[in-house]
Amino acid sequence: MKFVDEAKLKVEAGNGGRGCVSFRREKCAPFGGPDGGDGGYGGSVYLRAVEGMNTLADFRISRTYKGQNGEGGSGNDCTGHGGDDIYVQIPVGTVISDQETGEQLGDLAVEGQTILVAKGGKGGWGNTRFKSSTNRTPRKSGLGLPGEKRELMLELKLIADVGLLGLPNAGKSTLIRAVSSARPKVADYPFTTLFPNLGVVSVGPGSSFVMADIPGLIEGAADGAGLGIRFLKHLQRTRVLLHLVDLAPIDPGADPVKDARTIVAELKKFAADLGTKERWLVINKIDLLEPAEAEKRAKDLVRRLRWKGPVFLISGATGAGTDKLKQAVMRYLEEHPRESRTAGRPTEVAHVAPELRLAETA
Repeated sequence: MKFVDEAKLKVEAGNGGRGCVSFRREKCAPFGGPDGGDGGYGGSVYLRAVEGMNTLADFRISRTYKGQNGEGGSGNDCTGHGGDDIYVQIPVGTVISDQETGEQLGDLAVEGQTILVAKGGKGGWGNTRFKSSTNRTPRKSGLGLPGEKRELMLELKLIADVGLLGLPNAGKSTLIRAVSSARPKVADYPFTTLFPNLGVVSVGPGSSFVMADIPGLIEGAADGAGLGIRFLKHLQRTRVLLHLVDLAPIDPGADPVKDARTIVAELKKFAADLGTKERWLVINKIDLLEPAEAEKRAKDLVRRLRWKGPVFLISGATGAGTDKLKQAVMRYLEEHPRESRTAGRPTEVAHVAPELRLAETA
């Protein structure tokens, strides 16, 4: 299935049912009075985050979701049946915004989190509601209120623990193939990776983390060059970035230091939080050089970059150094757990707007 991380959809809640005009007519009750019931509530539309979905491709096919209308009231003070609510499943990590106002309605970053995006209309009053001391036989009822309608923008931000960052052909896809079961395409030309790939990296019994392979950046990506910065949003939820640098670039005129600085500049252009996120330097393709030469070049690269953080020398092709990298990442993740988004509750419900009620998950 093609990876899709943005989608538009329309939601329409059900209309409330119409109130009933009815009078009680029974033997021995000549003045029974009005007994028309209210209409039922219209069905509301909810969005719920679920595991197992990692793309919004389904919303390219089905774009409109409608709640069921409420039924009309009936005699004997019977309220009409309420319309069924709709729960639309979306991937964990989806940000929901209103297309018309641009307001962010919610960020469903936890499995089971649910948000009300269109509230069903209230049912109309039956004629019983209009009875008074001066109007004993009211012959009017209320129409059901229409359900809310919204046009939404869904934006998926993949939730991964580790993000791979680097120029095209830096070896990101090769690394994720080496440490996980993910099998992204690998080739000897730039922009082999066109969409993000996720891989689960197993470090030991009960220890694993999720790694995201993001398409490579080039200079000017923030201005739309190459694949642009479309996929950088998927790095915002990661806890640590692995900045891959090619120690032996094919282009003889390439400068790994300049390339590394280019990537950092593009990160800062996209979002300030990415520029300050924990970032480790991973020097790749050491297998293409003699060990002494690889170590010499790596030391020179670190010195010129004035790098103060962790440094790892690896080969994604042969797997050299990857075990040490995995162990270090796992230790860091255990020492820096992801902050809970649920405030102590197993399922937290997001706000939509002040006038909309919160949805308790079913």
